[in-house]
Order: sequence, then C-alpha cells, then structure tokens
Amino acid sequence: MLPDFRVRQRDYLLEITRAITRELNLDKLLARIVNISAEMLAGQAGFIALREEDHGWRVTAAHGISAPVIRYLNTLLAQIEIREDPLHNELAEVTRLIHSLTEVTSSSFSTYVGLPLVVYQRMIGVIFIFRSYPGVFSANDRALLQAFADQAAIAVQNAQLYTQISREKQRMDALLDTVADGILIFKPDHTIERVNPAFARMVGEKMDSLIGKTHEQVVRWRTRIHGIPLEQAEAGGWPLTAEATLYVEGDIERPNGTPLPVGITYAPLISPDGSLLYTIATVRDITHFREAEEIKSTFISVVSHELKTPVALIKGYVATLRREDVRWDRQVVQDSLQVIEEEADRLADLIENLLDASRLEAGGLKLNLTDIHLPSLAERMVNRFATQTTLHSFRVTFPENFPIILGDEDRLMQVLSNLISNALKYSPEGGEIRIEGRALSDQVIVCVSDEGSGIPRADAPHVFDRFYRAYEASRTTKGAGLGLYLSRAILEAHKGRIWVDTGIEKGARVCFSLPRN
Repeated sequence: MLPDFRVRQRDYLLEITRAITRELNLDKLLARIVNISAEMLAGQAGFIALREEDHGWRVTAAHGISAPVIRYLNTLLAQIEIREDPLHNELAEVTRLIHSLTEVTSSSFSTYVGLPLVVYQRMIGVIFIFRSYPGVFSANDRALLQAFADQAAIAVQNAQLYTQISREKQRMDALLDTVADGILIFKPDHTIERVNPAFARMVGEKMDSLIGKTHEQVVRWRTRIHGIPLEQAEAGGWPLTAEATLYVEGDIERPNGTPLPVGITYAPLISPDGSLLYTIATVRDITHFREAEEIKSTFISVVSHELKTPVALIKGYVATLRREDVRWDRQVVQDSLQVIEEEADRLADLIENLLDASRLEAGGLKLNLTDIHLPSLAERMVNRFATQTTLHSFRVTFPENFPIILGDEDRLMQVLSNLISNALKYSPEGGEIRIEGRALSDQVIVCVSDEGSGIPRADAPHVFDRFYRAYEASRTTKGAGLGLYLSRAILEAHKGRIWVDTGIEKGARVCFSLPRN
C-alpha cells in the first residue's frame, strides 16, 4: 500500500505543478488543491483562506464544508486585524478561531491540521484539513500537507502577479485610450506595435490599419519648422541615453489631403543592457496654438494700424492749429476740432472694445438684467445715428404689442450700435437701413439690413470671429474686427444667437435672437 500511496502523492504533486502553469483561474486551482489534500490525508473537509491587504481574510476554496459554515467562518476571519508580521501575529489568531470553530462543530469535525501558505518569507494564506474521527495528524501528514501548501502558495503568488500585471495593462490601456495626445509605440525597426484612438482620429485612419506599418509610412512630413526627423537623428546616434528626447514640429500628411500641424516628442525605452526596446512618440495637435499665434499677429497688426491712424490725425491737426505763422478762421478751427473729437472717440471706442475682448477671454462679461422694450431701444439708436449721415434713411418696423424681454440694456445698445454702424459703413453710397423685429412663441428676432455691397457668402461664417475682416472690407473701410465678435459674445451671454442672412439679393442683413423667457 505504501508504494501506491507514494505514487499517488507524486502524481498529485505533478498534476498540481502542471496546473499551476496552465490554469489561470485561481479559484479552480485552489479548489483542486484542497480536494487532493483532503483525499491524501483521509480528511472529510478542508479549506484555503487567503490574506488580502485591502480586504482582510476570506475563504477562497473549500471541500466538505456547508455554505452556512463558510459564511460563519468568513465572519470570524473578518475580525482578524491586519498586521505587519502576519506569520507570527495573525497565524496564531487564525488557528485560535479554527479551534473554536472545531469545538462548536465537534459532531462533524474532531481534529484538524493547518499550515500557512508562505512565499518569500511572506504569509499569503492558510490551508486547513479536518477529520471526523479522533486522532493526531502524523509528521508525514504534515509533510504531505506542507507540499500541497507550497504548491498552493506558488499558485496564489503566480495568480497575484498575473492579476497585478493584468491590472497594470488595463490601467495603461485606459491611460492610452483616454489621453488627448496621440501615442505611437514602435520597435527599433520602426514597425508600429501600438497606437491610441487619439492618434487614429488625428490622421483619419482606423487603429487596426496602423498596426504593422512603419513610422515613416504614418508620419510623413509636408513641412518642418522645428527639429530634425527621427531618421536623421538616429543616423547621428540618437538616443544616447534613456533620458534623451527628440522634439519635431511641423505639418504631417493625412489621407484626406489636409495637413495636420503637430508637435511630436520621441522618447526611447532602453533595456538594462543599454539596447533600444521601443520608441514612444507623443503627438500633439498644435492647430489651436497656430491659431493663437495667428490671432496674436493679427491683433498686433490690426491694433497698431487702428491706433496709428487716429493718433496721426489728432497730432497732425493739433500741430496745424498751433502754427504761429498762420491765422485760422473760426470755421477751419471748428472743422479741425471736430476731426480731433471724432478720432478721439474712435480711439476710445477701440480701447473699450479691446477691454471688452479681454474681459471675454477672462470670463468677466457680466450682465445687469432689466426689462427691455426693443422697439424703443431701436428708435433711440436710430435717432442717434440719423445725425451722422445725410445719405441714408432709416426705417424701424416692429409689430404692435412686441413683448418685453429680459436683458442688459447697455450691452444690447452696444449690439444695435455695432450693427447700425456697420450698415452705415458698408453702404457708403447711401440707401435705406432697416431695423425689423418679429416675435415668436419662445424668442424674438431683430434684423438690421442695408443696401450696400453685402457680405460675401464665403465670409459669412467667419465675420463673428475675433479680428476677422473680409478682404474687400479691410481695403475700403476702417475697423479692428471686434464689433461683431463682441456682439456675438453679448448675445450668447443672453442665451441668444446672431447670424448673417445670406438669402437676400442686395446688401447685408444681420439678425439676432433673444429668448422671451
């Protein structure tokens, strides 16, 4: 019998060893171990409990123990305080609890044997086997159980490492999938092994179609404005160290033919022996940075021009009036002072618009809401502008009982002022300027139209952008391109909107809406 027993023991150990390398389901593997342990030790029941730093002790595999007893056992195990040295502190407490449980269930279990599951001097759990008859477990029984406990400890350690690696991979996948920048990971031969969704969206291709391509097939520079290409840098010895990074900025080609402005940072992943394992490229879409630079350049150009012109006029007229070798008649003096006043007002308006634009950028546009009757507001604005022109006529058309709305009177006067001023400016030959309103169930709509040259259809979507001016308008009229930009911001702050009506045949027509409630 003894040789057969030894053979069975050997076969079971070999089976468990093979299972450790094949079975990824830890619960199934531990259940197999506890079943074999009970069979080899002639036990009627047994369990394996694992120790988890975050969740404490719990039974993970059991044999011959009813569900109510397992729940009660888990209740007892939950009372154990997690300590720094579990092998000496917690093991004794677990054994005491199991002893108490055995006494309570003495009709089922008479004796037991338990051993810790230890890996690298760290206790990760325990295994207990119970017998329903009296008798002491022999040294051979303990040695046999220790062999199974060692196998169980290895299985738990492997499973924990696998779980840890899986979680790290999931965390890394989540990071790569959610990061806004594009990520490319490729081998030393430049074969792409991993891309994230952000990069696929940037270049307009599917992720699967990018895998297996080379870096050069995907990153094709149309223009470079900073740095040297990766291939040229590698030819010069890059990377020399693991900390070496390479930055390249420019426009890359895309399948749709539209180039994409990007900044790419290359970082090497170096092995302990100094060889290159992977290169990680972080690709940032710098379209908005380019736009910001263009806006900055436009701002400097427009503002310098708009400031220089009135300042030059004011200075010129003042210098003329101060000449001591000439005596000016009263009318010349009055005309000169009027020009100085108009240019000073123009400067003040420009400065105020610039301040408003800065407040918008800082989120500082505040509204003082009151009840407003838009027809009366429009009449007041027309009376103000009617004194500035003899070539134009004005018509204000609103239906009777036009509803009162809630708004900031000063800001809405600014909107109407901008629209009427533009209508005058862009219809220099005169004509009728119409301010019309209509009421709908949920909103009111006001339109300002003129009989000038109109707004080109291609420019209509952009006229509300900051500093934007149509080419023809910039050649023939003065302006900084802030009026409509500020008008849109004011109306959006009122939960309204503004647009260009492109359906008219002559002149320009700009409309805005405001909610009734």
